[in-house]
Amino acid sequence: MSDFVICINNESNPASLILGKVYRRLSDAEAESRNLVRIIDEDKSEPEGYLYPMSMFAPIELPEAAERVLNAAGD
Repeated sequence: MSDFVICINNESNPASLILGKVYRRLSDAEAESRNLVRIIDEDKSEPEGYLYPMSMFAPIELPEAAERVLNAAGD
């Protein structure tokens, strides 16, 4: 799975997720086995990230230059 996902549904969490925003997917094999994704959302209060249903996101592949910028920004 891609290291990045884009939010395609924020109806249940509009304060925590921005529709259309790219988020870094954090590695969590157990979460993925339950069809969940771990990300650091807009709240940013939990350094380990929060779990959300994968159906709220779409995995995306980014150009290498874009991945470098996002990784450097830590966003």
